[in-house]
Amino acid sequence: MAVAGPRKFVLDTNCFVDASRTDAEATAFSEFCTWAAPGLYLSTVVAAELRAGAGSTKDRRTLERQVLSPYMRRGRLVNPSSHAWDALGTTLAALVESEGLVLREVRRSFVFDILIARSCRDIGAILVSRNSADLSRIAKVFAFDFVAPYPSRSGG
Repeated sequence: MAVAGPRKFVLDTNCFVDASRTDAEATAFSEFCTWAAPGLYLSTVVAAELRAGAGSTKDRRTLERQVLSPYMRRGRLVNPSSHAWDALGTTLAALVESEGLVLREVRRSFVFDILIARSCRDIGAILVSRNSADLSRIAKVFAFDFVAPYPSRSGG
């Protein structure tokens, strides 16, 4: 079944962090965002991670104004649903069983990745992230779409 409208994309935290590191990454990020803007959404989990990582009050204000506010004004926020929270528990349990995952050693970022991935699945979005190792593990438990930054615009 074809989905009407533009493809939906959610950027992982690492996309924003990488864009802040070099001019080349900032340019690639900006070009992708311009192209994907009709279908670009922000996960509230990513917003929380970005806020936590902002080093100062000034940095947080800049983050709010330049990065987060445009998503909020346009109603482009994705919140983890009850299904996402359920998937968090069942995914971790499945990985305990299949991989011997030790819950007390699970990184917080991995837990967040599960919530983001399920949120993307819930809205039919593609998660854009360079974290293919963790996302591939999650995809063994439930299906969702993800790509490395930045997907080819010629891909349709």
